[in-house]
Amino acid sequence: MAERRALITGITGQDGSYLAEFLLDRGYEVVGLVRRSSMVSFERIAHLQNQITIVSGDLLDEASLIEALQMHRPAEVYNLAAQSFVQTSFGQPVLTGETTALGVTRLLDAIRIVDRSIRFYQASSSEMFGKVREVPQTESTPFYPRSPYGVAKVYGHWITVNYRESYGLHASSGILFNHESPRRGLEFVTRKITHAVASIFLGRQDELRLGNLDSKRDWGYAGDYVKAMWLMLQQDEPGDYVVCSGETHSVREFCELAFAHLGMDYRDFVVIDEAFFRPAEVDMLVGDPGRATSVLGWHREVGFQDLVAMMVDADLDLLQGKLKGIS
Repeated sequence: MAERRALITGITGQDGSYLAEFLLDRGYEVVGLVRRSSMVSFERIAHLQNQITIVSGDLLDEASLIEALQMHRPAEVYNLAAQSFVQTSFGQPVLTGETTALGVTRLLDAIRIVDRSIRFYQASSSEMFGKVREVPQTESTPFYPRSPYGVAKVYGHWITVNYRESYGLHASSGILFNHESPRRGLEFVTRKITHAVASIFLGRQDELRLGNLDSKRDWGYAGDYVKAMWLMLQQDEPGDYVVCSGETHSVREFCELAFAHLGMDYRDFVVIDEAFFRPAEVDMLVGDPGRATSVLGWHREVGFQDLVAMMVDADLDLLQGKLKGIS
C-alpha cells in the first residue's frame, strides 16, 4: 500500500476537483473513481488529468469497488460521489437512495473486505438537519431531513458510524454546510445566480427566475472545506465534524451582493417563480464549527462577500471567453 495514495469517488465534481488539487500539492498519488458513461464530464479536472489515475467503478456495483481497492491499494478513500442535487431527489428518490445511501454501504463493505486499515471519509450534509431542531446546528443536533436527498445522506452518515463501531474502521463524516465556488454546477442556486448576473450584465439575458428568496444558508468556499476532509483522516481517532462558516445568509442577500458587484439592483431582474419552490422547504441552516476548529485546527479563509464576488467574476470571465471551462 502506498503511504500517500488516495482514492476519490466523485472526482469530476466540484469538491472532488478541489480535493484532488489539495492532495496532489501534498505529494499524494490520486486515483479517481469514475462511472462508465458517455456523459461523464472531466471539465473540472481537465488541468489535472495527466497527474491523476482514473479508474472505472460504480457505487451501484460493489464488485467494481472491491476491484478498484484491490488494484490501487489506497491508504485513504474519500466518498464524494452522490446524486447531490436536492430538487432532483424529489423526482428521482429511488436513484438518490441507491447512490447517496446504499452506495456508501457498498463502499464501506468493500473496504471491510479488502483492507480495514484504509481510512474513509464520508461526505455528509447539512441537509440532514432539514427542519432544524436547534440553532446553530452541531454534531449532536438531531436530524430532521426534508428531502429524499437529506434522508439518503442521513442513512449514509449512520452506516458510516455503524461500520466504524462494528468493524473498527477509521471512518469519519464531514457534515459540510453549503460550500460553493466557480466550479459549482449551474443547477445550484448560487451558481445559477452568479452566471445569470454575468449574463444580464453582458446583455445576453433579461431576467433571473428563482424560488424562495428568504431561505437562509451557511455558505462557504469549497476550496477551504476540502482541507477539513483531509484533516479528519489525519487524526488518530475517527469522528464526525460540522464544517461551516457559522454565519447564515439568505438567497436574497446572495442576489443583492451578486448584482451589486456589477453595479446592478437585483430587484430589477429577479422574478419569483413557484416552479422553483421545494415540496418541503428547509428554511434556515447555520452551523457551529467549534469542534472542527478546536480538534482539527480548521478555519475558513474566504468570507461570504468575497465568495460571491469570486463567483461573479469567474462567470463574467467564462462568458467573455477568458476562461477555458470551469477548472
